[in-house]
Amino acid sequence: MSLHPTLQPYADAWTHSIEAISELVQPLVEGEWNRRTPCPGWSIRDIVSHVIGLDNEMLGDPRPIHTLPRDLFHVTNEHQRYMEMQVDVRRHHTAPEMTSELEYTVIRRNRQLRNESRDPGTKVRGHLSTEITLEESMRTHAFNVWAHEQDLRTALGRPGNLDSPGAHIARDVLLAELPQVVADKAKAPRSSAVVFDVHGPIEFLRTIRVDIQGRGTLETAPALGPAATLTLDWETYVRLACGRVTPEAVSDRVKAEGDPELTEAILRNFKVTK
Repeated sequence: MSLHPTLQPYADAWTHSIEAISELVQPLVEGEWNRRTPCPGWSIRDIVSHVIGLDNEMLGDPRPIHTLPRDLFHVTNEHQRYMEMQVDVRRHHTAPEMTSELEYTVIRRNRQLRNESRDPGTKVRGHLSTEITLEESMRTHAFNVWAHEQDLRTALGRPGNLDSPGAHIARDVLLAELPQVVADKAKAPRSSAVVFDVHGPIEFLRTIRVDIQGRGTLETAPALGPAATLTLDWETYVRLACGRVTPEAVSDRVKAEGDPELTEAILRNFKVTK
């Protein structure tokens, strides 16, 4: 294996999640592909189309030339339009076409990963004609595929893999967004701290400290006398951060202590996916 050691965890996470997705959708009959998922506006077919499209772009394939319908209510910005292209172009594909393309894409991606020898800092194509590092691309991709595996599991009533390699990547990706959620979006008071106590298959206790300039930093040390503490389970944390549920829908699964206006503002701005 020539893959750089820094990139191996992301490859492992992708492999675990994509194999789980393949296993979940392989036995589905035609009608089940239209079942709704927690991902706004997307069916099971749409999720799998999105995952196939993401991997095709990791392979460097050209994007489809396609005109989107104007009545897609869930498409409200350029990023969503970009993502929808790979989905809408496959909306009339049959179940065998979907599983065949998924299988072929996985074979090609596995071959690419076996031969991947580039440095993690190599610049590669990102979304909307951006340039990002290979490491950032693979980390984000591993997170996305795991999150969509969870969408499929919810839609099919088959929970699992909440502590898989992809789940640990997701934890790190989502935690990196917390300082912006607390300090920038929720406007937590300067020189304050907010504690997140998460339990379940993945557990962690993290503090966001807001300095005198209003900048937030992520710390592992607990805070004495925090302005707010949020206690919730890992699955609820993920669903909130990925915009799959509203704070109101899971209010019974979130224990908020401290400044009620601050905790409300944090939960209102908890979604970090685009």
